[in-house]
Amino acid sequence: MTNSWVNWAGEQRCTPAALAAPHSLDDLAAVLARAETDGDIVRAVGAGHSFTDAALTDGVLIQMSNLNRVLQVDRNNGLVRVEGGATIHELNDTLHPLGLAFPNLGDIDVQTITGATATATHGTGGKLQNISAALHSVELMLADGSVVELNEQTDPDGWRAARVSVGALGIVTAVTLQLVPSFVLEGIERPVPFDEVLADLDEYVDGNDHFEFYMFAHSPTAMTKRNNKVELPEQPRAKAVDWFADVLVNNHVAGGLMQLCRRRPGLIPAFHRGAAYAASYRRQVERSYRVFASPRLFRFTESEYAVPREHAVQVIREIKEIGTHFDVPMPTEVRFVAPDDAFLSPAGGRETCYVAVHQTPGLEFDPYFRACEEVFNRFHGRPHWGKRHHQTAETLRPLYPEWDRFQEVRHRLDPKGRFSNSYTDRVLGPIS
Repeated sequence: MTNSWVNWAGEQRCTPAALAAPHSLDDLAAVLARAETDGDIVRAVGAGHSFTDAALTDGVLIQMSNLNRVLQVDRNNGLVRVEGGATIHELNDTLHPLGLAFPNLGDIDVQTITGATATATHGTGGKLQNISAALHSVELMLADGSVVELNEQTDPDGWRAARVSVGALGIVTAVTLQLVPSFVLEGIERPVPFDEVLADLDEYVDGNDHFEFYMFAHSPTAMTKRNNKVELPEQPRAKAVDWFADVLVNNHVAGGLMQLCRRRPGLIPAFHRGAAYAASYRRQVERSYRVFASPRLFRFTESEYAVPREHAVQVIREIKEIGTHFDVPMPTEVRFVAPDDAFLSPAGGRETCYVAVHQTPGLEFDPYFRACEEVFNRFHGRPHWGKRHHQTAETLRPLYPEWDRFQEVRHRLDPKGRFSNSYTDRVLGPIS
């Protein structure tokens, strides 16, 4: 039988020589031993939510879904050790009854914890870091089957490299997460004039725990989302209400309208003008992870860049203008993240504004993404490692002050390049 794998968006495919789904560290070590004997490249894959070719290989592809247990919980110190294949959704459901939560999350939760952290996946919050900053310790299995534990005490450079590794150091078999006590968020969504959002941007970002907005190229209105911690009991909505808002309206109806715009691009300006008002006003008071995440049922492709926050207003205006010159039904998402110290974190060392552009399947994305990328490049933007971009090791190295320190760790932990593929060769450079 031919092995095959395809990512969530349906655009990245590969046919590896072997597809493995180990149930234990011994199983995984045996897979790596065979790969060493056969001279095969090895890549690990989680939920397939990267839009790049980061997971692709014609060697051995390791699916981590069977290694998804919670191994240890220290409630007093907020430390939780989990296997690398656990999804964020699984962890949320398991950890909440224990009184623990992630301090910040993105707007989907289906990724594995290792896939999300390896690509520096993030939520939004001017005082909050991306998800990989929660990695207190990282357990890696190397090409020879040995296991190393990387944390700030045992191997500080290895730890700073492994928190955002693009899968280039080894197989992450377990991580210890630094979490916070579970909390309730009040989430408020409402349309606000786009110019008003930009005029008061710092106030919006600094005045809320979590702030983001969606802008539409042809609309004077932005859809804002503000999530703030509150000392209130959870107020879960009826399941029918959730289904209507999150599944029917935000997925089926919105997806159908975008496909209509694909067939009739002349409708896009009108669609944009109405889209920010589609949900009008929405309020949730719920446990944090239910406010952060929502279903994503229709497919799309995406590019996202992290730019210094001081350039946010100018970048946002230019990206909005670019959108008026292309057939793009989907909105642009704008979020904010605090700096961290992982060597390859796009938010490393600087207050960051993330700008994400999207395209509907069936419409050309590359010219639009390239036009946006020209703006991001002028403002020293760093691409999200799991989303489409055209950068190479040559163009990325000047953007990361600790680039060479990451490469030293990479050569130390994977000297033969067993965990490399065409994507890592392109964006990190080949192991020489």
